[in-house]
Amino acid sequence: CKAVLVREARLATYSNSDQQEVPVSLDRSSTHPGYLLGRLFAELENAQRGALVNALSCTIRDRYYGAASAAPASVFPMLLRNVQHHLSSMRKKGKGGVAHIIESEISQIVDGLGDSFPRSLRIEEQGCFAIGYYHQSQTRFTRKKYANDDEQPDNGDSE
Repeated sequence: CKAVLVREARLATYSNSDQQEVPVSLDRSSTHPGYLLGRLFAELENAQRGALVNALSCTIRDRYYGAASAAPASVFPMLLRNVQHHLSSMRKKGKGGVAHIIESEISQIVDGLGDSFPRSLRIEEQGCFAIGYYHQSQTRFTRKKYANDDEQPDNGDSE
């Protein structure tokens, strides 16, 4: 995905198009709609996993990934409606802190999207969706890993 997007960005440079560089890790400052939608999808899946830990036979990724990456306006309103149930369930199970973190992350991502979901995403934007999804998903695994360790990940702030 990244190779195609880098090539597109390089070609767009010659035509003076306004392309953003593809990040190599989670970019919380990105405003690219495809990337933000991928991040949002990962957080919605995270909420579902948190609420339905043992009763989960398939996730929203199994059912909606293709449609969410190609036609976001037709899928995300329904997914956002359902996430409220998942967050409520997490709070009832004593996972209020985790629910709050997920809800904050969802709010931050949605704020960057503007006032509506795109009706469709071009193939390049679908690539950004995939990258955003996997970057956001990776943060979930990193948080879990360091939640049990005394060590925190090095974020490059050391001197």
